[in-house]
Amino acid sequence: MALSWCLSAALALLCWPLLPQVNSALAPENEVPLRPTAWLPEGKITTLTLSKGKTRRLYFTLKRKASAMSVTVSPCDVPVEWSLSSRTLKDKPYKSLHWSTKKSKPEVWWRGPGSEEKLHSFTGQAVDTYSGPSRPSASLYILRLRCKQQNTRAAVYLHEGTGPSGVFPLLPADSRLHTLGVGMTSVTLSWAPSASITSHTHVENGYDYCVLVNSDQNYPSLCAAQKGLRKEREEIEDEKERGRRVTAWPILKEWWWQQWDTYADVQSSISDPADEYADLQCVCQGTETVCTVSELLPDTPYFFDVFVIDRVNGTSAAYKGTSARTHEEARPPITPLKDGELRWVTFKDRGSNSQYFSFRPRGWQQSGLLTLQSCDKNVKMKVSVSAKGKVLTSQGVGVDLVHIWLQGSPLYVIHLERDGPTASQISSVTEQALLNGLMASVKLQVSSAYHRRGVPSLPSTLQIKSFNRLRGCNSVTIAWMGTEERSLYCVYRRKVGNGETEAADVLSSPAPCLGPESRSDTERVLCKYFQELNPRRAVTTAVIGSLEPGTAYVFDVYLMRRWGIPIKYKSKMVKTRNEC
Repeated sequence: MALSWCLSAALALLCWPLLPQVNSALAPENEVPLRPTAWLPEGKITTLTLSKGKTRRLYFTLKRKASAMSVTVSPCDVPVEWSLSSRTLKDKPYKSLHWSTKKSKPEVWWRGPGSEEKLHSFTGQAVDTYSGPSRPSASLYILRLRCKQQNTRAAVYLHEGTGPSGVFPLLPADSRLHTLGVGMTSVTLSWAPSASITSHTHVENGYDYCVLVNSDQNYPSLCAAQKGLRKEREEIEDEKERGRRVTAWPILKEWWWQQWDTYADVQSSISDPADEYADLQCVCQGTETVCTVSELLPDTPYFFDVFVIDRVNGTSAAYKGTSARTHEEARPPITPLKDGELRWVTFKDRGSNSQYFSFRPRGWQQSGLLTLQSCDKNVKMKVSVSAKGKVLTSQGVGVDLVHIWLQGSPLYVIHLERDGPTASQISSVTEQALLNGLMASVKLQVSSAYHRRGVPSLPSTLQIKSFNRLRGCNSVTIAWMGTEERSLYCVYRRKVGNGETEAADVLSSPAPCLGPESRSDTERVLCKYFQELNPRRAVTTAVIGSLEPGTAYVFDVYLMRRWGIPIKYKSKMVKTRNEC
């Protein structure tokens, strides 16, 4: 069977040059090919398939009692050229001519003497109607349709008599779609009512509105909207079609329809009106002329179309669509951070629980180090870092230092959020710290000076050790752990007052995030640089002199760096000897 089909296809291709060419584009205008004639019925909607660049012809005659007529053409998605002409014979056809049984009635009219008159022509994608009186009874009407852009469809309706046909819904004089309000996730629309719905003569539940929304374009007709909505499904079907096996029959069928599609019988395309709009996803449907489209994305453009649908006749009319862009989300102010700047972040009571900062790193590496520290262990903090709309990291912030390595983006957005008690509920320790000059809840710094990939190394312990054997009446010796990086260490001392008796009260800090900037210059004893490549041997000492005998002192050590927040060691209280 497959072999016979292949032979038939080859024979047809070889004999084709010997057959008369009947392409409508090359045939003279006054010749009608000997093929079945496409007659346009009256009172029925005829759907036509128009091939690109080819003229489709429909013929019809009017009843003797018809004094007027109207022809309506509704394109689908692209502009269509169409014209209406009438051909009138001066005399009846000659009876002496021997007509072949294959010759159609229109061909008989063209063989006789007569004239042709163009009644109407139109080019566009809007629904267009011609209305006028009928011609003499011996007239044949020719409707020509052509699309230059692409293959498309068009609906044609012939009505005999005066007045509107009532098949297509009516549009108001102002068929524009108006925007009443635009929000962040919703748009409210309104339009003038259609006379087909407001009149009392329409069939109950026969007319309604359908509002469609998409992010691509406005559609000139409901047919174009259906085509756009089914585009994704058609692409999937096309992929499946490509995988099918190609045989001789599809090749022959394609060749056949290229030659005969123009003269195909339109009766097969005529169907009874039915509900063809079941697959439409109308965001609003009914007879109301106000619609609120919700669940939209912020800061996104959308296109809105409204169609009035006659479900009895299966027709529709399109309002002039509109477009709108939803509002963007309310963004809080973003504070830019300078490179190496130490920032104290304060969250006020009854205020916002989040703050935003931005940082642009210097250099081509686009890297930096973000350091944060909370000032109260009872307040939960959270930091999120994003770049180009994508969250890079998110973690909690406590009294211990938090280091976040940044790399690969020209701009970073730092979101600091308080997830704990309000300022009125902060512990008394922090309240006392605020009185002492601490006006922040979080301390942060970001710097591009740190070029090593990853977070910096920290001391293995933050304990300060004192040596009892090296403790004298006027001096003490203390030691602490350092790092393999060259850094500056500053030592501060504070004399314990007579009222401070408990060691816990003496060593308690007003807030863990207090740094050297909160200390007086008179309390600073010394500052020195230290570096040891072996972390196990990274121990440094300092001898503190000029002390009073039998007096208790509190010593604090701060690790100072060009980048990051200074690291404070745990306070150490040492008392000098009374006698030496």
